[in-house]
Amino acid sequence: MAGRKTGSHTGHRERMKEEFLSRGMEGWPDHRVLELLLFYAIPQGDVNGLAHTLIDRFGSLAGVLDASVDELKKVAGVGDHTAVLLRMLPALLGRYQASRTRLQPIINSPEDAYPWLEPYFFGARNEMVYVLCLDGKRQVLGVRKVAEGSIEIAEMNARRIAEEALGLRATRIYVAHNHTNNLAVPSQADWLTTDVLRACLAPIGIELVDHLVFVDGDMVNLADSRSLRGLTFV
Repeated sequence: MAGRKTGSHTGHRERMKEEFLSRGMEGWPDHRVLELLLFYAIPQGDVNGLAHTLIDRFGSLAGVLDASVDELKKVAGVGDHTAVLLRMLPALLGRYQASRTRLQPIINSPEDAYPWLEPYFFGARNEMVYVLCLDGKRQVLGVRKVAEGSIEIAEMNARRIAEEALGLRATRIYVAHNHTNNLAVPSQADWLTTDVLRACLAPIGIELVDHLVFVDGDMVNLADSRSLRGLTFV
């Protein structure tokens, strides 16, 4: 019977984690948010009751996180590890917020994007695809690898690119890949891929600013290349 109970708790934990990853915490009551957090302080067993007890004792999720370690440890089931984790959260969230609002480098052109992306292609023997993600003010949010292929080709998966961009809450991106044939010239496949990606990303609020091609310290961008061909990059 004990084994079945543990299995039931494990299944409950996995379901909550999956729900959070797929839909977030929108609409969750405080005790449920706290329960998910307690999973990582107390690896086994049912923590739902403890979550309810903490909310009842301190009045809200904010009240729990603002409580001192000593006060938290007065609640049955809360040990040092759990108390420190709960007390650490406000400081951690404060640091996160400060990091998010700190002025980041601004990317206004492919030339600005170059130093952010070039190191990822240095010495690469296979074609790889990276995404430089920007916020609405064109500040850098991060660089994410989205594909690695063979010597000749790397697939650009629109869904994977969208997931990485949305994960960083990006509104603009530069897509970049390298050529291993020493020719920094966009191929017909590069043009087609750019058009497909732009069409896929626009409806979900992500602007494909440009598509960059790297070759041994050199770079070309498809926006300028297309302009030289008398076409428009929109």
